[in-house]
Amino acid sequence: MLFPGIVCLILLYVFLQQDTSSEEETFTITTIPQEQNEEVVENEATTNATIEQPKIEEIMVDVKGAVKSPGVYILTADDRIIDAIDRAGGYTEEAQSTEVNHAQKLQDEMLIYIPKIGEEIDQENSIGQVVVSSTAASSSSQGTKIDLNSADEAALTTLPGIGPSKAQAILAFREENGSFKTIDDLKNVTGIGEKTFEKLKEFIVVK
Repeated sequence: MLFPGIVCLILLYVFLQQDTSSEEETFTITTIPQEQNEEVVENEATTNATIEQPKIEEIMVDVKGAVKSPGVYILTADDRIIDAIDRAGGYTEEAQSTEVNHAQKLQDEMLIYIPKIGEEIDQENSIGQVVVSSTAASSSSQGTKIDLNSADEAALTTLPGIGPSKAQAILAFREENGSFKTIDDLKNVTGIGEKTFEKLKEFIVVK
């Protein structure tokens, strides 16, 4: 009688030990060491910091005429004529500003001239601004001129007295009439008179 009792106790003890081990395994939780957590956070911060920010192109424009503070100002390629005028202190009371294209984007080396009321200006300047790029002048001094038969709108607007509207008129004339035979043919383009032609003839060529 004693031996079966001992066997039962042994079996009961083994059974209870297995149950306890199972519960301990069930509640085991794996944790990430604190040092590893800090390393992950640091790596994420470094990655975010290395994301390149878009570069803003800075340009310089010269504002003259009927503005309160004429001068050369640093702006960005995303700025407009109105931004340059604001930087120059705004218009004076004598400014003739009704025809100024305030929405036009700025270009590097641009000259913006605001005439006074009643001031006599030629047809190109009647819009209240003169856009001149020194690129055209420097190219001329080096013997490189703008070819009227191959230049695009961007190249044409670097010429003195030629804004976007006149550049488009030149391109339209070229499409309708073919290549320019001589630079004098430019005077046949709508909006380009003798005064405008005289300002830019030394900067152009036909090939």
